[in-house]
Amino acid sequence: MKSIPSAINVLKRPTWKPQGINGDGTPFDSKFAGIPWLGKAEPWPACQNCGEPMPLFLQLNLETLPDVLRGEFGFGLLQLFYCTNADAGCESECESFFPFTPGKLVRIVEPDAEPQLIAIPDIAQIFPPKRIIGWQASDDYPNWEEGAEYGVELSDDEWESLADSGFPLSGDKLAGWPHWIQSIEYPRCPMCHERMRFVFQLDSNDHLPYMFGDLGCGHITQCPTHKTQVTFAWACS
Repeated sequence: MKSIPSAINVLKRPTWKPQGINGDGTPFDSKFAGIPWLGKAEPWPACQNCGEPMPLFLQLNLETLPDVLRGEFGFGLLQLFYCTNADAGCESECESFFPFTPGKLVRIVEPDAEPQLIAIPDIAQIFPPKRIIGWQASDDYPNWEEGAEYGVELSDDEWESLADSGFPLSGDKLAGWPHWIQSIEYPRCPMCHERMRFVFQLDSNDHLPYMFGDLGCGHITQCPTHKTQVTFAWACS
C-alpha cells in the first residue's frame, strides 16, 4: 500500500468487514440471507410490485455490533428485504436503485416477543445464508469528491494514490466511508430533510451472490435524528 497523505488523516474513519460463516443461526443473529426475525402474526414481507415474497438480503443485530457502535444506529434488528423477481422486472419497474422506492423493505424492528417459527417461502432466487460471527476493523478514507466537501485539499496524484490503494474500501462493510460508484448520493430524511448517514455497504457478489446492475454497489443509510428512517439505494457504472 502506498503511503497515506497526512492531510487526509483528519477524515480517517474506522470501518468493519463482516466475518461470515456458512449457515443461518437464529432469527436474532446478524446474517446475510436466511430466516429473519418476524413477529408472531407477521407475514413474510412481499414486493409491492409483484406481490411475491422478497428474500432477506441482510439482518444486523444492532446490539451485537462492535463496541464503539453499540446504540449508534439504534437498537433491535436492521433488516433489508429486496425483490429479485426478474420475470416481473421489479428492480427496474420499481426503480429499486433509488432510495425510498418500492421493491424493497428496509426497517429497524425491536423484537418484543419470541420470533415466528417460519420457513423460507417459495422465492424465485434464494441465497445460501451466511451468519456474521465477527467484525474485522480497518481504516477507511473518502474519495476525492467527499474529501473536498470536507475541505481537504490534496493533489490529483495524491487522490489517485488513495484510489489505487483501494480507498474508500469496496466490498461489504459496516460504517466508514461509502464507496460511491458515481457521485455522492446521500438521501434526505423524509421527516426532517436532514442528510442521512452511511450505515452499511452491500457490494455486488461479496457475501451475497447477487449483482446490482453492472457490478453496482449499494448503501443502507439512516437519519441521525430519526433512527427508524432507513433506506437502501445502489448505483453502477
